Amino acid sequence: MKITFGIITLNEESNLQRCLESIREVADEILIVDSQSTDGTCEIASKFGVSWHVIPWEGYVRQKNHVLRLAAHPWVFSIDADEALSPELLQEIRLLKARNTESEDSEISGYSMPRCVLYEGRWIRHGDWYPDRLVRLFQKSRAAFAGGRIHERLEVQGPIQLLSGELEHHSFKDSEDHFARCQKYARLWAEEKFEQGRKAGLAAPALHAVFRWIRGYLLRGGFLDGSQGLKIAAFCAYEVFLKYSLLRQMRRVAP
Repeated sequence: MKITFGIITLNEESNLQRCLESIREVADEILIVDSQSTDGTCEIASKFGVSWHVIPWEGYVRQKNHVLRLAAHPWVFSIDADEALSPELLQEIRLLKARNTESEDSEISGYSMPRCVLYEGRWIRHGDWYPDRLVRLFQKSRAAFAGGRIHERLEVQGPIQLLSGELEHHSFKDSEDHFARCQKYARLWAEEKFEQGRKAGLAAPALHAVFRWIRGYLLRGGFLDGSQGLKIAAFCAYEVFLKYSLLRQMRRVAP
């Protein structure tokens, strides 16, 4: 089972080494599609003998599909620079490779795994953020990325098997970073929905925000993650409120 680990980067010097160290043992190829980084991303990558390709930014979907096009092996593990394999997930991939049965004609098209976020020093295993199960290891001939401006999705044809080891996500630097991303993603979402002709009623921002908070903090057990769980639920509710508020604003000013 030959695996290309594919990463897209743009100024990821603070994350990339952790990611590469976690995958180097099981990667038959490490392929990076970089969007013209200006920090030390390239220098870090060079220490690991990666296959390096510079392609100006074309959006998440196209950049990740470039990885599939350039990958040397039939199996691809799509991993972000701020992610890393947990020891348990690393062991599961070792076992898959040791079986030596995952050829291109394998009936299995991909493997999904839970993703766990490290937030303010705590691994978050409840609420809206967990288990966040994603297909990341797959046959490139049976898969492609699709989606809009944000939250690209992987579309895979064929059976998916479950892995239990977690993909570790070192996503947010601090609360300020989290707040800024809420604003960024809310605007991108609103712009996309506006272009699609979607509308939002007067009460939509508040109703959606309240539901998101109740779902994440109470129904999905976010309260079990302590003060971090409360903060995450509040930020998620704020982002949803902002999404619908921005969409309503765009509708009001549209000609």
